Amino acid sequence: MPGHRSITEAEKLAAAKLGGTPIHREQMAVVANIYRAASAVRQHLENSVLRGADLTWTAFVVLWVVWIWGESETRHIAEEAGISKGTLTGVSRTLEGRGLLKRTGHPSDGRLVLLSLTEEGEALMQRLFPEFNQEEAFVASRLSDEGCRDVAEGLRQVVRQVEEHGEERRLTLLDGAKPTQRRSGRRAKG
Repeated sequence: MPGHRSITEAEKLAAAKLGGTPIHREQMAVVANIYRAASAVRQHLENSVLRGADLTWTAFVVLWVVWIWGESETRHIAEEAGISKGTLTGVSRTLEGRGLLKRTGHPSDGRLVLLSLTEEGEALMQRLFPEFNQEEAFVASRLSDEGCRDVAEGLRQVVRQVEEHGEERRLTLLDGAKPTQRRSGRRAKG
């Protein structure tokens, strides 16, 4: 069952399954471990400090983006948080209902919406972030400060590669076609 094997066991199983298939093993390990690390860290933080504040990971990230960037247009918040505008709408309505976020119309373009923290949202982030950061320190505690800097820089390089060349690569792989619509995984009724 997934999640019951160590990273090392999973990598050995993948190597055995792929056998002589010509693949980029080191790069596969990087991407697989980015995913596993992100999932493990997200789950740990949601089940520890964020649970006490009744926040999901996504809600926390939205609050973080608005806390750091200040009042911003929803499209920029969604992009910075790595979520769709539709997801942001649901999350921001929940946070607004809890009194943590405030929605206002854009002063010069009525089609745009701005989000900002309320005083309660600001107070929550001031209180919650130090606790969150303690858990960041916990999850990275097997790394030295230099190791943390190296991992962070390596991940920045991965992000830069995708940001700077991902669209060009996608167009090449799809012969210039737009990607097909995402599906939920369910088969169409028919």
